Amino acid sequence: MIGEHETARLLLQLRVADFLAREARLLDEWKLEEWLALFTDDARYVVPGTDNPAADPTRSLVLVDDDRVRLGWRVKRLMSGHAHREFPYSRTRRIVANVLVDEASAERIRAAASFVVWRFRHRHADPFIGHSEYELRAEGERLRIASKRVMIDQESLSPNGAVSMIL
Repeated sequence: MIGEHETARLLLQLRVADFLAREARLLDEWKLEEWLALFTDDARYVVPGTDNPAADPTRSLVLVDDDRVRLGWRVKRLMSGHAHREFPYSRTRRIVANVLVDEASAERIRAAASFVVWRFRHRHADPFIGHSEYELRAEGERLRIASKRVMIDQESLSPNGAVSMIL
């Protein structure tokens, strides 16, 4: 028989996995404004370079280091048609797996997940493989992203080219 503590842990695990799957769907459907609404006002979105996944954006060059305002600008640009590498939009399909809740309190949930993002563009299929670390906050019944750090496992972005869409 599963105890009360284990039941609560499994329900939280399921809640987080469901949330990350829904985040992936919003990105695949290019519902970027709805995706942006998942983030807290003080959120951070970081994508380190492939050479140093542990890079601290305050001390090292990273691919993306956005606060909530810059993330809003990124979404606006991608949706405007002025981001030429993403106009027309790439078709993407995300697979999110191995979702684990690392720690949880009343204030925050730290979780991690592995991913594969397939980008289809100009008759090419490019995989982006890696893992993400999240800090989530519960606001009532709703989860929000306070921090997302995306580490790409490839040693190089070639032949994929630039990361022009959101991972």
